[in-house]
Amino acid sequence: MKQEIKKDDISGLSFEEALKQLEVIVENLERGDVPLEQSIDIYERGEALKNHCDKLLKVAEAKIEKIQLSNNGTPEGVKPLDPE
Repeated sequence: MKQEIKKDDISGLSFEEALKQLEVIVENLERGDVPLEQSIDIYERGEALKNHCDKLLKVAEAKIEKIQLSNNGTPEGVKPLDPE
């Protein structure tokens, strides 16, 4: 079953919406029954969706904080979570 790729504005999509569209694109490309021109178009949209998801993840990571504990173990503040 062929699924339609929406052409709406990517920047307004939530992470989950963008990821779902990206999954549809991967399914369509993996099937191999998409004409070349359409494959290029949906690949480019997939790249834009991937970049959008990466951006949203970076924003989420920046919001995550690590709780700092005092010497006696009580919370005394927060600091940014160290990236791995």
